[in-house]
Amino acid sequence: MDYKFKTKPYDHQIRALGASHNKENFALFMEMGTGKSKVLIDNIAMLHDRGKINSALIVAPKGVYRNWERQEIPTHMPEHVPYKIIVWNPSSTKFLKDYSSFIKDQDNLKIFLINIDAFSTSKGEEIAKRFLMTTQCLMAIDESTTIKSPTAKRTKTVCNLRNYAKYRRILTGSPVTKSPLDLYTQCYFLDPELLGFASYYSFKNRYAVMISRNVATHSFKQVVDYQRLDELENKLNQFSYRVLKSECLDLPDKVYTKRYIEMTPEQKKAYVEMKNFALSVLENGTVTAAGILTQMIKLHQITCGHLITDEGKTVELKNNRINELINTLEEIDGKVIIWAVYRHDIKKIEKAIAQRYGEESVKSYFGDTLDVDRQNIVDAFQDRENDLRFFVGNPRTGGYGLTLTASNTVIYFSNSYDLEVRMQSEDRAHRISQEKKVTYIDFIAEKTIDEKIIKSLRNKINIATKVLGEDFKEWLIWDCHKLSLPQ
Repeated sequence: MDYKFKTKPYDHQIRALGASHNKENFALFMEMGTGKSKVLIDNIAMLHDRGKINSALIVAPKGVYRNWERQEIPTHMPEHVPYKIIVWNPSSTKFLKDYSSFIKDQDNLKIFLINIDAFSTSKGEEIAKRFLMTTQCLMAIDESTTIKSPTAKRTKTVCNLRNYAKYRRILTGSPVTKSPLDLYTQCYFLDPELLGFASYYSFKNRYAVMISRNVATHSFKQVVDYQRLDELENKLNQFSYRVLKSECLDLPDKVYTKRYIEMTPEQKKAYVEMKNFALSVLENGTVTAAGILTQMIKLHQITCGHLITDEGKTVELKNNRINELINTLEEIDGKVIIWAVYRHDIKKIEKAIAQRYGEESVKSYFGDTLDVDRQNIVDAFQDRENDLRFFVGNPRTGGYGLTLTASNTVIYFSNSYDLEVRMQSEDRAHRISQEKKVTYIDFIAEKTIDEKIIKSLRNKINIATKVLGEDFKEWLIWDCHKLSLPQ
């Protein structure tokens, strides 16, 4: 391969490039931490060297797309390739001005970075379409499961724009998060003909096993299993490259440990009352899957030390979780990642750490964190000389695309119900450039739903979609027998 790399590739990255570099459509199904971003950047540079493209449109989740500008592209783009980057910012008049001159540039490889949420807006669609129509472009979807829903507006928009791109790429380590049906729109973006089905419904009929259900006066088909998956895999192999870390990298082992936390009498009382209510709702037989998840979340909130009422009011419960966190941090040297599901907890954690270790020691990364601040927080945390020692984040916001290898200790103050979120957040620390074993510490309120959540996630069960009806009832009954009521 007559090409000058800026950073030395691993063998599996060379294989990925060999499979993809000249293809119009290709999927990089490379597990988290295996360096799929580098593969894409080298692929873009190769096509530019050959005069095949003069631009790239990279679409990524909101918390990730700026990382391409600050970290990935400067690190891996070869020195001989002149390039310019513009980052989507719809609220800035400067962006529109810069974009007008950017799109006219004939001397540099033009790279447009945009977050996936932009495609839910007419402005985002218009700008992206203009860019694609006026350039010879490679369009890439980073974390392509963001377009797995065929009914979502952003999925429809992205797939409609595919025709204006000369080359198309999708990148994800987990192409199937809930079911094989997740693959359809991801592959449709590449080329509607790749899988050989004219519609999502024909694809579904081929690979899903469905039975008819009747509820009152309504009838519908429910997916109960999947079929012909070997056939589907063979089709995917024709336009994709799949690699797991265990197959290509000598990364350190992951070490898991648990930190058990005793609930206070106030928590126990609230927990049992909420559980009894959930059981009564289930026994009525009218509860929906969404309703079950709501009950699970409320129980989970109580184990964390608060409860958000149906009116949106946060009720604080006396608890030991924050104190246990501070105690745990006292035992740890170096930088630490702390994941928490709820905004309320993130703010409490940040405040408690700041009081103990100082304001400069901790930063939070969640929905309220400004886009302009996010990469600065990551950069400061990755700088081993910087005073920022504690990264407190929501795993759904910060768990995708970020490199946080300055830490080899990850604490789950609370866990998401979503398996993909857990897997993604684990691999922020466990990835290329990590030289130490990574220790994961799960906080667990004893004899509660916390224990069931951890067990399910370890068994690779997506709780949000699997634990329904009688399964949830078993969870509650199991808790009832184990949890002793306060006297």
